Formats: sequence, structure tokens, C-alpha cells
Amino acid sequence: MVRRNLFQPPPPPDKPADPKPRFPNTGAMSGVKSTLKELSSNAVRDIPPEMIEEDGPQDRLAFSDADVTALADSIRAHGQQVPIMVRPLPDRPGHYRIVYGRRRLRALRLLGQPAKALVRALSDAEAVLAQGQENSQRLDPSFIEKARFAASLAGAGYEPGVILDALAIDKPMLSRMNKVAREIPDAVVALIGPAHGIGRRRWEDLADAVRDRGLDLAALAEDAGPFDGMTSDARFGALADAVTQATRKTPEDTGTTILAPDGEPLAEMRDTPRAVTLKLPKSDFALWLRDNAQAELSRLYDTWRNRQG
Repeated sequence: MVRRNLFQPPPPPDKPADPKPRFPNTGAMSGVKSTLKELSSNAVRDIPPEMIEEDGPQDRLAFSDADVTALADSIRAHGQQVPIMVRPLPDRPGHYRIVYGRRRLRALRLLGQPAKALVRALSDAEAVLAQGQENSQRLDPSFIEKARFAASLAGAGYEPGVILDALAIDKPMLSRMNKVAREIPDAVVALIGPAHGIGRRRWEDLADAVRDRGLDLAALAEDAGPFDGMTSDARFGALADAVTQATRKTPEDTGTTILAPDGEPLAEMRDTPRAVTLKLPKSDFALWLRDNAQAELSRLYDTWRNRQG
């Protein structure tokens, strides 16, 4: 009888044979698998710039030709040190859309060199998150650049949660950014530039002045110019001074009180360059007017039109 050593583990069971693959790794199927593996990898690839599209949300104000030329000179001397990120276009094989690195891409186009690119198969939301995170880490965008980026994302239909994550901000900050982007015209922002030394509060003050006083900011910017030779921060300061002067010349309307036949205040009417507002204290009459505003205003409009002849 063969004695078994109790301290010796039993022999391993026979290894079953590898099952036959359901799809052979040959022919067209092999090519598809290789392509999918390539697109999902993080390897840096050389891609001709003409195969990369630049559309999508803009995270920075327009950079000048001088900026692109300076970067091209640096790349010519030292090579492309930081890759851009692109994602493949499903409906156009071999073509890509930029995620981040637009200035580098334009410099490489100027040089006629292929772009070293990190290819990632990302959804629209994932691409926006990558774009926002990369810019926050490397570029330190200014407040107005972030506000414009948030507005462009909202205009493109992105959910607020995606915008908050992309910019690493909270809801109150997003609300402030939306106010600034809404009140300050794009042409004025382009004229001022990124203004890295100008923080949120000063941009908000400018937006509040435009909203509350109905100021024509584009006209004030034209009067405050020309801005040739001035830094972006200095251009903002010149415009802010012009807004202060305009505000002093147009004192805020204190409003007109509308009285009922018995002398009780009904409403307050305020006239600004932008609008005429009617403010009513919460009352039964105010609630009735809210529910009947369409009919009553239509009746008043017909009366006015008849008197106009």
C-alpha cells in the first residue's frame, strides 16, 4: 500500500483544453478587433493636422497669430513636448475631433508637421470633462474665459452637472458666470481679452451696471478706446472707468408710485434705458392682475392704438 504524505498537496487537476473561439481571429474580424483596440488605447500617435477638426466648445478666448507663431518656433526648436487629445469621428474613419490643444494644433499646421495626439474614444460629456480638467491644470484660464466656456457648453445643450464637473465649480459660481456671460456682449469680451488679473467680483460689478442701468457697453468701449498697446487688464480698467462715469451721469430712477382712487399705493413704476418695470406688492389685486394680465394688457394696447389713429 502506497502511503500518502498528508503535508503534500494533491496534484492539480488536468487543465481543460482551451475552448474554440467563437469568432476566429482572422480576416475582416481581426481588422475590426485591431482597430477597436487601437482607438481605445492611450498610445500617442502621429496624425496629419488636416485630419483633425477644431469645432466644439471654446475654452479660451481667441489666440493671436503671434501666439501661434511663437509656439511654432518653440516646436521647431524643441519638438512637440505635450501631445494634444483627439477623439475619432465614428462617421468619418481616419478623421478626428480636437478635445484639447487647439493652439498646438494650429502651430503644427503652420509647420506642416504631424500632430502627436492621444486618441481617446470619448462621449461628448467625457470630452468636455477632459477639456476642462486639462485647461484648469495647465492653462489657469481667467474668470471671463471660464464664464464664456460655461455659456458655450450650456448653449450646446450640456447638462448643468457636466458643466459643473468640467469647470470644478458649484452652482452659485455657475450662476454668477452665466450672469456675466449674459450681460457682457461677446464683442466687448473679445476687445478686452482674457484679463487674467481681473477677478470675478469686478466682472460681476460690470455686469450689474449693464443690467441695472441699461448701459450700452459696446458704445462705452468704443469711447474708452483706442486700446492699442494696452494690456488686457488695462483695457478692462479703462472700460470700468467709462462705466463709472456713465453711471454718475445717469442717476438711478427712483420710480413713480401709482395710487388707487382712495389714495392707497397700488404699484411702483420705474423707467430705465432698457425697460419700464411695474412692481406690485403681493395682494389680492396683484394676484388677480397676474391671472388676467393677457386680457387687460391687450385691452390697454387696443386703447392706445386707437388713440394713435
